[in-house]
Amino acid sequence: MEKEVIWETVGELFCGPGGSGLGASMSCYEDDKKVVRMRHLWATDYDKDSCETYDYNIHKFEREKLGINSAIDVRCEDINSTSIDLNEPKDFPKIDGLIFGFPCNDFSIVGESKGLAGQFGPLYKHGIKVLTRPDKPKWFIAENVSGLSSANNGTAFEQIKREMSDAGYNLTVKKYKFEDYGVPQSRHRIIIVGIRDDLNIKFDSPNPITKLSPKTSREALEGIPTAAPNQEKTKQSKHVTERLKNIKPGQNAWNSDLPPHLKLNVPRAQLSHIYKRLDPDKPAYTVTGSGGGGTHMYHWNEPRALTNRERARLQTFPDDFEFKGSKESVRKQIGMAIPPKGLKVICNALLKQLYKTEN
Repeated sequence: MEKEVIWETVGELFCGPGGSGLGASMSCYEDDKKVVRMRHLWATDYDKDSCETYDYNIHKFEREKLGINSAIDVRCEDINSTSIDLNEPKDFPKIDGLIFGFPCNDFSIVGESKGLAGQFGPLYKHGIKVLTRPDKPKWFIAENVSGLSSANNGTAFEQIKREMSDAGYNLTVKKYKFEDYGVPQSRHRIIIVGIRDDLNIKFDSPNPITKLSPKTSREALEGIPTAAPNQEKTKQSKHVTERLKNIKPGQNAWNSDLPPHLKLNVPRAQLSHIYKRLDPDKPAYTVTGSGGGGTHMYHWNEPRALTNRERARLQTFPDDFEFKGSKESVRKQIGMAIPPKGLKVICNALLKQLYKTEN
């Protein structure tokens, strides 16, 4: 007997280049009678290159892997613009689930940490708008940096959770260490999964799958095809190359025994990732969108910065995922994205709990 195919429709705010989009599209739940998958109806972001990357790759994946030819409406606009009305079903049709990694700039422990008082802090409220529509989604997944829990002395996080709960959702909040979920990178993020109250389901977070044997940088960067996109190398000065040659794998510019002429003359800037080389036998340190001042991330064996494709590998993007824009733009897109394989694990668990026979 042919199995029934069920589609959970998805909308995304702050979609970025498509890490969360790809993770959702890769997810699946299957039993004896049915197959349940996620497909996208719309997405929005303000960054032009990110929107082009998302539009190209998520369309391609759903067309080639899922057999879906219908278009995804990718809106490239500032979400604060009056031209965007999230309550307008004609522009933003009803969806089963909402994914939004609301901007983390004001919640990061690196920087001013303005929280809700910053320019980006209040942007989560656009997600609340969708969650309080008359045709409200069945579920949502929200993502942010771990610094969210301490912003504004903890009051920002409590306010955000309260508004999500008041919108009519049963919340499960967990700080995920993505290196425990198959991602070759130490990346810690808060994920909030909400399921609509009337469904009487509380999300049960998936158990770690690689906690005892995390994927290493060496494993992640093996066998990259020569023709893979976004493989351009960064030009480095002879001085930087010489400095890197004197830094051992896993060390940085501050804990290495550097000759005097190679030491950094930057008082009080003791950030541990400055000119830090990967340890090939451990997961990478956190991939970020920065790149200046020795923050490109550096190979353990060759005295050079990682290519964007290598950084994408650490974020678990497949090699045929092609980022659009300049090399600098691509670096930022990769650093800001959710690791697709990490989100896939969460989406798999969500689909199972929504559709297992007992429910």
